[in-house]
Amino acid sequence: MAIREVCVLLLPLLALAYAEHVKFLDCGSEVGRVVLVDIHPCPKQPCQLHKGQSYAVNVTFNSEVSSQTSKAVVHGVIAGVPVPFPIPIEDGCECGISCPIQKQAIYNYVNQLPVKTEYPRLKLVVEWELRDDNNKDLFCIKFPVQIVS
Repeated sequence: MAIREVCVLLLPLLALAYAEHVKFLDCGSEVGRVVLVDIHPCPKQPCQLHKGQSYAVNVTFNSEVSSQTSKAVVHGVIAGVPVPFPIPIEDGCECGISCPIQKQAIYNYVNQLPVKTEYPRLKLVVEWELRDDNNKDLFCIKFPVQIVS
């Protein structure tokens, strides 16, 4: 079994087992409904993200549409300005979701949020979207974080 397959199978289970529920704001989920957001590790809020580490983000959501694909788009919102935040895998179908996505099904989307060492120490809001075939948000969430050394 390839490493990528092991990660796809085990990462959602590990994320659920050790994750912390995070308060989030729905920022316009057009064709889905967010049930739960977990981040590991995040023992207190806002989540303190340490430079050079990576964090598991798990979003449980209900899809209101069918979709062949899904694509994640992540921004850090700093002083009201969205700045692209690169993630390792943009394809939601490689992040715990079995595609095609079925209408009225519940999914656990799991991805990594890497924090580069060159990021400045600051407080910001992470905006995470998962878009369907029609570029509509299956989910859109915002949650506060603080980048620390």
